Amino acid sequence: MEEIASRAPSIRDVAQAAGVSTATVSRTLTTPDVVSKSTREAVFAAIEATGYRVNLAARNLRKRETGAIAVLVPNLANPFFSRILAGIAEVMMEAELNVLIADTKPTAGGEHSFPEYVRQNHVDGIIVLDGKLRHEKLLDRGSPDIRAPMVFACEWIASIGRPVVTVDNQEASVRAVQHLLKLGHRKIGHICGPQENVLSSSRLEGALGAMQSVGLRMKPDWIYPGDFSLQSGAEAAKQWVRSDDRPTAVFAACDEMALGFMGELMRRKVRVPRDVSVVGFDDLEMAAHFVPALTTVHQPRATMGRAAARMLLERMRMRPEDRVAGPAPRIILPVKLAERESTAPPPG
Repeated sequence: MEEIASRAPSIRDVAQAAGVSTATVSRTLTTPDVVSKSTREAVFAAIEATGYRVNLAARNLRKRETGAIAVLVPNLANPFFSRILAGIAEVMMEAELNVLIADTKPTAGGEHSFPEYVRQNHVDGIIVLDGKLRHEKLLDRGSPDIRAPMVFACEWIASIGRPVVTVDNQEASVRAVQHLLKLGHRKIGHICGPQENVLSSSRLEGALGAMQSVGLRMKPDWIYPGDFSLQSGAEAAKQWVRSDDRPTAVFAACDEMALGFMGELMRRKVRVPRDVSVVGFDDLEMAAHFVPALTTVHQPRATMGRAAARMLLERMRMRPEDRVAGPAPRIILPVKLAERESTAPPPG
């Protein structure tokens, strides 16, 4: 140990102290779940004894040697994320950090993609926009002392106690449905997002709650399945057309589904809003230019990206033990309803 004290400890020193190979030390730091508990304990004890852990933590979290942060996006083809990413890039550019963007969209086998540079802590921080990633993938990135700090934006995973920047999705949905109620609609349907998605459940709860608050209910046949895509909105429109008892207004959990719904109805000569009113959620750039222009919940996406980036920079400056002290901060950004041409009083 005296020899080690005169120079920076290396991974070879850790391996020798633990009685394992350097490859085993590397695996323990990057994917601890693949080694036995006794090996993990031996390696972490050796790291503590040699001081290697302290130097590695300083390198990754204080000196920012990689000079980059990662953003995990569930689907880069979705235009919703463009302004969030622009907000993140704006703040990180000022901080002289590069932004690595990874598409975590599931493969054909259902597994979410997960970049190796994130797994091995080759970034200084992580912003997660995908609330469906597996819990263990996000947390199994070596010992807590060397994990890059992480912040959620828009979506989040409730079981992982990390900072979140989002909007009040439930309250925003209440406002959307209240708008339709004020216009006189009493038969209101909803196009849902993907099952088990935290945004989908919050927005459905808000819609149902707004109806219940005035003594109304949303019939099960008026709740259409969706997956945040144009195609699922079009499928909901086909179901709406086939129904004998149709809602006079439909609130979609995102703009893409709302626009897909409206486009399919137009092909079938159904007029919006004369025959049915439509409200979306997100306020994508195309929403205001569609014909008719879409009434929708406006999310401050660029502001969300900037807030998440600033929060991550703050976490990167903190000591690892301070990041887990107390409850994780949560920023709830305000939303507003952009009233346009796709909503009107019910027919008749």
